[in-house]
Amino acid sequence: MAGHHYSAKIEWACDGDYAANAYSRGHIWRFDGGLEVPASASPTIVPLPHSIEGAVDPEEALVAAISSCHMMSFLDLARRAGFNVASYRDDARGEMNRVARGKMAITKVVLKPEINLVAAEAPDPTWLTDLHEKAHDICFIANSVKCEIVVEPGPLRLTAP
Repeated sequence: MAGHHYSAKIEWACDGDYAANAYSRGHIWRFDGGLEVPASASPTIVPLPHSIEGAVDPEEALVAAISSCHMMSFLDLARRAGFNVASYRDDARGEMNRVARGKMAITKVVLKPEINLVAAEAPDPTWLTDLHEKAHDICFIANSVKCEIVVEPGPLRLTAP
């Protein structure tokens, strides 16, 4: 069985003095469907003006990918279990630390999902924990990274049917 394949085109051109380490790290990510995303090194890693504050950096993209994958896994499991989710928000955070001499890594990602459920009354409180654990277990991205991922669900909100 052949696996699924994904691609992204990354384009950068020198803007500045490359030899003096005074060049822009700004570049473009191009995805299928024509979406273009401005990207850059994080200003916490490469100080301004050689990074672009308003662009996506690889570290926050990794955090977003983990959060997005967890959300889609959770939504599918919740639907299959008969729950009606009206909205889902997450204030995901990643933590980067030194893991060896000269090496840094995202070592922890904390997901803080907040679910708004269409229901007259709150379901058994264990359903939320169980679904988040199952979502984490089947999330493609979580299964692809080695950093710790913690899910800390926010309060469940109910919307009357």
